[in-house]
Amino acid sequence: MSRNPIVAVLHAHVPPSDELMAPVAARAEVRYTDEAGLSGALDGADVLFLYDFQTDAVPGAWHAAGSLQWLHIAGAGVDPVMFPEIRDSDVTITNSRGVFDGAIAEYVLAQILSFAKDLPGSLRLQQSHTWRHRESERVAGRTALIVGTGPIGRATARLLRAVGMEVSGSGRRARNADPDFGTITATEDLPEQLARADYIVAVAPLTGQTRHIFRDATFAAMKPGARFINVGRGELVRTDDLVAALESGTIAGAALDVFDAEPLAPDHPLWSMPNVFITPHNSGDFAGWRDVLVGVFTDNFERWVAGRPLENIVDKNLGYVPSR
Repeated sequence: MSRNPIVAVLHAHVPPSDELMAPVAARAEVRYTDEAGLSGALDGADVLFLYDFQTDAVPGAWHAAGSLQWLHIAGAGVDPVMFPEIRDSDVTITNSRGVFDGAIAEYVLAQILSFAKDLPGSLRLQQSHTWRHRESERVAGRTALIVGTGPIGRATARLLRAVGMEVSGSGRRARNADPDFGTITATEDLPEQLARADYIVAVAPLTGQTRHIFRDATFAAMKPGARFINVGRGELVRTDDLVAALESGTIAGAALDVFDAEPLAPDHPLWSMPNVFITPHNSGDFAGWRDVLVGVFTDNFERWVAGRPLENIVDKNLGYVPSR
Protein backbone atom coordinates (compact mmCIF):
# COMPACT_ATOMS: atom_id res chain seq x y z
CA MET A 1 0.00 0.00 0.00
CA SER A 2 1.64 3.25 -1.17
CA ARG A 3 -0.42 5.50 1.13
CA ASN A 4 -1.10 5.32 4.82
CA PRO A 5 -4.11 3.08 5.53
CA ILE A 6 -7.39 4.62 6.64
CA VAL A 7 -8.94 3.28 9.84
CA ALA A 8 -12.55 4.12 10.71
CA VAL A 9 -13.42 3.83 14.40
CA LEU A 10 -17.11 3.61 15.31
CA HIS A 11 -17.87 4.61 18.91
CA ALA A 12 -21.10 5.18 20.79
CA HIS A 13 -20.36 8.11 23.10
CA VAL A 14 -16.67 8.39 23.98
CA PRO A 15 -13.98 7.26 21.53
CA PRO A 16 -10.91 5.34 22.70
CA SER A 17 -8.22 7.60 24.10
CA ASP A 18 -5.54 9.14 21.89
CA GLU A 19 -2.90 7.51 24.08
CA LEU A 20 -4.26 4.02 23.53
CA MET A 21 -4.77 4.60 19.81
CA ALA A 22 -1.31 6.12 19.32
CA PRO A 23 0.18 2.97 17.70
CA VAL A 24 -2.54 3.14 15.05
CA ALA A 25 -2.45 6.93 14.59
CA ALA A 26 1.30 6.73 13.97
CA ARG A 27 0.75 4.46 10.97
CA ALA A 28 -2.70 5.40 9.65
CA GLU A 29 -5.29 8.09 9.13
CA VAL A 30 -7.84 7.52 11.88
CA ARG A 31 -11.44 8.62 11.41
CA TYR A 32 -13.61 8.63 14.54
CA THR A 33 -17.35 8.52 13.96
CA ASP A 34 -20.70 7.79 15.51
CA GLU A 35 -23.42 5.79 13.77
CA ALA A 36 -24.74 8.84 11.89
CA GLY A 37 -21.38 9.45 10.23
CA LEU A 38 -20.41 5.86 9.55
CA SER A 39 -21.03 5.93 5.79
CA GLY A 40 -18.76 8.93 5.36
CA ALA A 41 -16.04 7.43 7.55
CA LEU A 42 -16.16 4.16 5.60
CA ASP A 43 -15.62 5.87 2.23
CA GLY A 44 -12.11 4.80 1.25
CA ALA A 45 -11.39 3.16 4.63
CA ASP A 46 -9.26 0.03 4.73
CA VAL A 47 -10.09 -0.99 8.30
CA LEU A 48 -13.18 -0.64 10.49
CA PHE A 49 -12.78 -0.89 14.25
CA LEU A 50 -16.17 -1.38 15.91
CA TYR A 51 -15.38 0.01 19.34
CA ASP A 52 -19.18 0.14 19.73
CA PHE A 53 -19.58 -3.63 19.56
CA GLN A 54 -23.37 -3.53 19.98
CA THR A 55 -24.04 -1.35 16.96
CA ASP A 56 -26.44 -2.43 14.25
CA ALA A 57 -25.41 0.37 11.88
CA VAL A 58 -22.94 -1.52 9.69
CA PRO A 59 -25.43 -3.09 7.24
CA GLY A 60 -26.95 0.31 6.46
CA ALA A 61 -23.53 1.83 5.75
CA TRP A 62 -22.10 -1.13 3.86
CA HIS A 63 -22.59 0.55 0.48
CA ALA A 64 -19.69 2.87 1.37
CA ALA A 65 -17.28 0.06 2.33
CA GLY A 66 -15.83 -0.53 -1.13
CA SER A 67 -12.23 -0.33 0.05
CA LEU A 68 -12.64 -2.22 3.31
CA GLN A 69 -10.27 -5.13 3.91
CA TRP A 70 -10.65 -5.86 7.61
CA LEU A 71 -13.30 -5.36 10.28
CA HIS A 72 -12.50 -5.80 13.97
CA ILE A 73 -15.23 -5.88 16.60
CA ALA A 74 -14.48 -5.04 20.23
CA GLY A 75 -16.50 -7.94 21.57
CA ALA A 76 -16.75 -11.70 21.46
CA GLY A 77 -20.09 -11.96 19.63
CA VAL A 78 -20.05 -11.09 15.94
CA ASP A 79 -23.72 -11.57 15.08
CA PRO A 80 -24.26 -7.79 14.61
CA VAL A 81 -22.05 -7.94 11.51
CA MET A 82 -23.02 -11.33 10.13
CA PHE A 83 -25.25 -10.02 7.35
CA PRO A 84 -25.24 -11.59 3.86
CA GLU A 85 -23.18 -8.93 2.08
CA ILE A 86 -20.25 -9.19 4.48
CA ARG A 87 -20.41 -13.00 4.49
CA ASP A 88 -20.09 -12.94 0.70
CA SER A 89 -17.28 -10.36 0.68
CA ASP A 90 -13.52 -10.75 1.00
CA VAL A 91 -13.46 -8.63 4.16
CA THR A 92 -11.70 -10.37 7.06
CA ILE A 93 -13.52 -10.22 10.41
CA THR A 94 -11.77 -10.53 13.76
CA ASN A 95 -13.13 -10.30 17.29
CA SER A 96 -11.85 -9.80 20.84
CA ARG A 97 -11.92 -13.42 21.86
CA GLY A 98 -10.21 -14.09 25.17
CA VAL A 99 -10.79 -10.75 26.90
CA PHE A 100 -13.93 -11.67 28.81
CA ASP A 101 -13.39 -15.36 29.56
CA GLY A 102 -12.30 -15.16 33.18
CA ALA A 103 -14.67 -12.39 34.17
CA ILE A 104 -17.71 -14.17 32.75
CA ALA A 105 -16.69 -17.43 34.41
CA GLU A 106 -16.53 -15.59 37.74
CA TYR A 107 -19.98 -14.12 37.09
CA VAL A 108 -21.42 -17.59 36.46
CA LEU A 109 -19.92 -18.91 39.68
CA ALA A 110 -21.25 -15.89 41.58
CA GLN A 111 -24.77 -16.53 40.30
CA ILE A 112 -24.58 -20.23 41.18
CA LEU A 113 -23.47 -19.33 44.70
CA SER A 114 -26.23 -16.74 44.92
CA PHE A 115 -28.81 -19.38 44.09
CA ALA A 116 -27.30 -22.02 46.38
CA LYS A 117 -26.84 -19.72 49.37
CA ASP A 118 -29.92 -17.57 48.66
CA LEU A 119 -27.96 -14.36 49.04
CA PRO A 120 -30.87 -12.17 47.86
CA GLY A 121 -33.06 -13.75 50.57
CA SER A 122 -30.42 -12.98 53.18
CA LEU A 123 -30.26 -9.38 52.02
CA ARG A 124 -34.03 -9.03 52.25
CA LEU A 125 -33.98 -10.39 55.81
CA GLN A 126 -31.15 -8.03 56.72
CA GLN A 127 -33.05 -5.06 55.33
CA SER A 128 -36.07 -5.98 57.49
CA HIS A 129 -33.82 -6.54 60.55
CA THR A 130 -34.98 -10.16 60.73
CA TRP A 131 -32.82 -12.86 62.35
CA ARG A 132 -33.97 -16.14 60.81
CA HIS A 133 -31.85 -19.26 60.75
CA ARG A 134 -31.92 -21.03 57.40
CA GLU A 135 -30.12 -23.86 55.65
CA SER A 136 -28.54 -23.55 52.21
CA GLU A 137 -27.50 -25.81 49.37
CA ARG A 138 -24.02 -27.16 48.69
CA VAL A 139 -22.39 -26.31 45.38
CA ALA A 140 -19.90 -29.20 45.45
CA GLY A 141 -21.39 -32.26 43.81
CA ARG A 142 -23.98 -30.34 41.79
CA THR A 143 -24.03 -30.82 38.03
CA ALA A 144 -23.51 -28.07 35.48
CA LEU A 145 -24.11 -28.35 31.74
CA ILE A 146 -22.33 -25.65 29.76
CA VAL A 147 -23.90 -25.08 26.34
CA GLY A 148 -21.12 -23.64 24.23
CA THR A 149 -17.59 -25.02 24.35
CA GLY A 150 -15.53 -22.02 23.23
CA PRO A 151 -13.04 -20.13 25.44
CA ILE A 152 -15.70 -18.63 27.74
CA GLY A 153 -17.29 -22.02 28.24
CA ARG A 154 -13.90 -23.57 28.96
CA ALA A 155 -12.96 -20.91 31.52
CA THR A 156 -16.33 -21.45 33.18
CA ALA A 157 -15.88 -25.22 33.21
CA ARG A 158 -12.48 -24.95 34.87
CA LEU A 159 -13.76 -22.61 37.59
CA LEU A 160 -16.84 -24.71 38.36
CA ARG A 161 -14.75 -27.86 38.55
CA ALA A 162 -12.47 -26.09 41.02
CA VAL A 163 -15.36 -25.72 43.50
CA GLY A 164 -16.31 -29.38 43.18
CA MET A 165 -19.07 -29.26 40.59
CA GLU A 166 -19.55 -32.01 38.03
CA VAL A 167 -19.26 -30.33 34.63
CA SER A 168 -20.04 -31.40 31.08
CA GLY A 169 -20.40 -29.53 27.81
CA SER A 170 -22.72 -29.39 24.84
CA GLY A 171 -21.27 -28.40 21.47
CA ARG A 172 -21.37 -29.07 17.76
CA ARG A 173 -19.43 -32.34 18.02
CA ALA A 174 -19.40 -35.01 20.72
CA ARG A 175 -16.08 -36.00 22.26
CA ASN A 176 -14.76 -37.64 25.40
CA ALA A 177 -11.81 -37.01 27.70
CA ASP A 178 -11.86 -33.27 27.09
CA PRO A 179 -9.42 -31.55 29.49
CA ASP A 180 -11.97 -28.97 30.65
CA PHE A 181 -15.39 -30.52 30.18
CA GLY A 182 -14.65 -34.20 30.51
CA THR A 183 -17.54 -35.18 28.25
CA ILE A 184 -18.93 -33.02 25.45
CA THR A 185 -22.17 -34.15 23.84
CA ALA A 186 -23.54 -33.06 20.48
CA THR A 187 -26.30 -30.47 20.21
CA GLU A 188 -28.82 -33.06 19.03
CA ASP A 189 -28.43 -34.83 22.38
CA LEU A 190 -29.14 -31.67 24.39
CA PRO A 191 -32.59 -32.69 25.75
CA GLU A 192 -31.21 -35.83 27.39
CA GLN A 193 -28.34 -33.89 28.96
CA LEU A 194 -30.61 -31.12 30.25
CA ALA A 195 -32.56 -33.63 32.33
CA ARG A 196 -29.43 -34.38 34.36
CA ALA A 197 -28.20 -30.85 35.11
CA ASP A 198 -28.78 -28.73 38.20
CA TYR A 199 -27.40 -25.65 36.41
CA ILE A 200 -27.52 -24.93 32.68
CA VAL A 201 -25.13 -22.23 31.49
CA ALA A 202 -25.67 -20.74 28.02
CA VAL A 203 -22.48 -19.34 26.48
CA ALA A 204 -22.94 -20.37 22.84
CA PRO A 205 -22.45 -17.88 20.00
CA LEU A 206 -25.54 -16.77 18.12
CA THR A 207 -25.86 -18.61 14.80
CA GLY A 208 -28.68 -19.92 12.69
CA GLN A 209 -28.41 -23.20 14.58
CA THR A 210 -28.40 -21.71 18.08
CA ARG A 211 -31.06 -19.00 17.73
CA HIS A 212 -33.90 -19.88 20.14
CA ILE A 213 -32.20 -23.12 21.11
CA PHE A 214 -33.74 -22.51 24.54
CA ARG A 215 -37.50 -22.60 24.01
CA ASP A 216 -40.55 -24.36 25.45
CA ALA A 217 -39.38 -27.91 24.62
CA THR A 218 -35.89 -27.20 25.94
CA PHE A 219 -37.14 -25.85 29.26
CA ALA A 220 -39.56 -28.78 29.55
CA ALA A 221 -36.58 -31.14 29.26
CA MET A 222 -34.86 -29.60 32.30
CA LYS A 223 -35.30 -31.04 35.79
CA PRO A 224 -37.82 -29.09 37.93
CA GLY A 225 -35.14 -27.77 40.29
CA ALA A 226 -32.81 -26.58 37.54
CA ARG A 227 -31.49 -23.03 37.30
CA PHE A 228 -30.73 -21.44 33.93
CA ILE A 229 -27.92 -18.90 33.42
CA ASN A 230 -27.53 -16.97 30.15
CA VAL A 231 -24.27 -15.13 29.52
CA GLY A 232 -24.21 -15.88 25.78
CA ARG A 233 -26.62 -13.97 23.55
CA GLY A 234 -30.17 -12.92 24.31
CA GLU A 235 -31.51 -14.46 21.12
CA LEU A 236 -30.45 -17.92 22.25
CA VAL A 237 -33.65 -17.82 24.30
CA ARG A 238 -37.30 -17.49 23.33
CA THR A 239 -38.08 -15.14 26.19
CA ASP A 240 -41.82 -15.76 26.41
CA ASP A 241 -41.13 -19.48 26.79
CA LEU A 242 -38.63 -18.77 29.57
CA VAL A 243 -41.19 -16.64 31.41
CA ALA A 244 -43.76 -19.43 31.10
CA ALA A 245 -41.27 -22.02 32.41
CA LEU A 246 -40.47 -19.86 35.43
CA GLU A 247 -44.10 -19.07 36.18
CA SER A 248 -45.14 -22.72 35.98
CA GLY A 249 -42.23 -23.99 38.06
CA THR A 250 -40.88 -26.01 35.15
CA ILE A 251 -37.48 -24.62 36.17
CA ALA A 252 -36.54 -23.15 39.55
CA GLY A 253 -34.80 -19.94 38.54
CA ALA A 254 -32.78 -17.95 36.04
CA ALA A 255 -29.84 -15.55 36.05
CA LEU A 256 -29.90 -13.42 32.92
CA ASP A 257 -27.25 -11.01 31.68
CA VAL A 258 -28.42 -10.78 28.06
CA PHE A 259 -31.82 -10.36 26.44
CA ASP A 260 -33.28 -10.46 22.96
CA ALA A 261 -34.29 -6.79 23.34
CA GLU A 262 -32.00 -4.52 25.38
CA PRO A 263 -32.49 -2.70 27.62
CA LEU A 264 -35.13 -4.94 29.16
CA ALA A 265 -38.45 -3.07 29.17
CA PRO A 266 -39.33 -1.63 32.61
CA ASP A 267 -42.68 -3.46 32.62
CA HIS A 268 -41.28 -6.84 31.58
CA PRO A 269 -42.49 -9.65 33.89
CA LEU A 270 -38.93 -10.93 34.45
CA TRP A 271 -38.18 -7.91 36.66
CA SER A 272 -40.73 -8.94 39.28
CA MET A 273 -39.94 -12.64 39.54
CA PRO A 274 -38.31 -13.51 42.89
CA ASN A 275 -36.39 -16.42 41.36
CA VAL A 276 -34.77 -14.31 38.61
CA PHE A 277 -31.52 -12.34 38.81
CA ILE A 278 -31.08 -9.64 36.15
CA THR A 279 -27.91 -7.78 35.16
CA PRO A 280 -27.56 -5.28 32.28
CA HIS A 281 -25.23 -7.16 29.88
CA ASN A 282 -22.18 -6.58 32.06
CA SER A 283 -21.07 -10.08 33.09
CA GLY A 284 -17.67 -9.60 31.45
CA ASP A 285 -17.15 -5.92 32.17
CA PHE A 286 -14.29 -5.80 34.65
CA ALA A 287 -12.50 -2.56 35.58
CA GLY A 288 -10.36 -1.50 32.61
CA TRP A 289 -12.03 -3.77 30.07
CA ARG A 290 -12.47 -1.05 27.46
CA ASP A 291 -8.73 -0.29 27.46
CA VAL A 292 -7.96 -3.98 27.07
CA LEU A 293 -10.24 -4.13 24.03
CA VAL A 294 -8.36 -1.29 22.38
CA GLY A 295 -5.12 -3.13 23.07
CA VAL A 296 -6.43 -6.22 21.30
CA PHE A 297 -7.17 -4.10 18.23
CA THR A 298 -3.85 -2.23 18.23
CA ASP A 299 -1.91 -5.48 18.56
CA ASN A 300 -3.80 -6.92 15.62
CA PHE A 301 -3.29 -3.70 13.66
CA GLU A 302 0.47 -4.10 14.04
CA ARG A 303 0.11 -7.60 12.61
CA TRP A 304 -2.00 -6.31 9.72
CA VAL A 305 0.45 -3.56 8.82
CA ALA A 306 3.35 -6.02 8.93
CA GLY A 307 1.50 -8.52 6.75
CA ARG A 308 1.42 -11.15 9.50
CA PRO A 309 -1.62 -13.39 10.15
CA LEU A 310 -4.31 -11.75 12.25
CA GLU A 311 -5.46 -13.14 15.57
CA ASN A 312 -9.06 -14.24 16.18
CA ILE A 313 -10.20 -14.55 12.57
CA VAL A 314 -13.91 -15.35 12.41
CA ASP A 315 -15.09 -18.18 10.20
CA LYS A 316 -17.92 -16.41 8.40
CA ASN A 317 -19.67 -19.69 7.66
CA LEU A 318 -19.68 -20.70 11.32
CA GLY A 319 -20.19 -17.22 12.77
CA TYR A 320 -17.40 -17.45 15.34
CA VAL A 321 -13.67 -18.07 15.75
CA PRO A 322 -13.01 -21.84 15.50
CA SER A 323 -11.15 -23.44 18.37
CA ARG A 324 -7.54 -24.18 17.74
